[in-house]
Amino acid sequence: MGSGSRAAAAITSVVAAAGLAALAWGTLVERKRYTLREVTVPVLPAGSAPLRVLHLSDLHMAPWQRDKQEWVRSLADLEPDLVVDTGDNLGHVDGIPGVAYALERFRGIPGVFVNGSNDYFGPSPKNPFLYFGGPSGTPRKVATLDIDALHRVFEGLGWTDLNNKAAAIDIRGTHLEFFGVDDPHRDFDRLELITGAIDELRADDPLLDEQWPDGPDAAAPRPTATIGVVHAPYQRVLNSFVNHGAQLILAGHTHGGQVCIPGIGALVTNCDIPRDKAKGLSLWLHGLRSAFLNVSAGLGTSIYAPVRFACPPEATLLTLVAAP
Repeated sequence: MGSGSRAAAAITSVVAAAGLAALAWGTLVERKRYTLREVTVPVLPAGSAPLRVLHLSDLHMAPWQRDKQEWVRSLADLEPDLVVDTGDNLGHVDGIPGVAYALERFRGIPGVFVNGSNDYFGPSPKNPFLYFGGPSGTPRKVATLDIDALHRVFEGLGWTDLNNKAAAIDIRGTHLEFFGVDDPHRDFDRLELITGAIDELRADDPLLDEQWPDGPDAAAPRPTATIGVVHAPYQRVLNSFVNHGAQLILAGHTHGGQVCIPGIGALVTNCDIPRDKAKGLSLWLHGLRSAFLNVSAGLGTSIYAPVRFACPPEATLLTLVAAP
């Protein structure tokens, strides 16, 4: 073997070893390196007390994932004022007991939730390189999950369903309005319902008669913060939410890219959001309006792709403060 061949063989060996080391890190260490990301978001009315919002997403829970369950339970020690769950809680046909156990400590804390596609359909093996061709489709052979049982878990916690709905919650003296949609990745979102849901919500507000005795056009609206909630952050949804007055949008689905390149970030997002907004807090602009956007990298992976690299699993604690 010539010197050139020996050098090529040596380089191949080094690359192969580095690849195996990265795979071992991603599967054995990083995918269980649960991380709390903390951000401050100025969206509340002037004079409001700060609110602590815990954003959970993409648990992809399987029954044997006790470490994940215990870590999620430990987040109750943060004493959040509100929990927002942006879907894909299930990762196995028997995942509901693990989700129920993980979330039990949040019983009595106000919360809202939307569905992800993996709350409807079980995981299936996929070629990861297909994600470079665009958002994934629905496999033909896949287990149907018991989403009604999952909703009963949330309802037992006292959480509010935002799937193609709107709701309002008063927390620590601040009036929060929410609207959300069912999973856009499977085209379950009904954006055309949002306007009617918001109008109905405000029409049923018991304080409107006191604040607007001559009708809602007679005085400035009651000070609120408006939050949009969605699983998959497709641009059509984000733009619609901004048009409907969302000041903050919470989403998941992307896994932050799941396997990233240090210094570059996500290579894929599994939707049409730009790669530089696949994880973290950013500003989403649409026309002359904007909203803060927090996309969670999530806490799990498919059981058929149990690896993360340069993208640890996360929950987010957002401290909402008064806007300047």
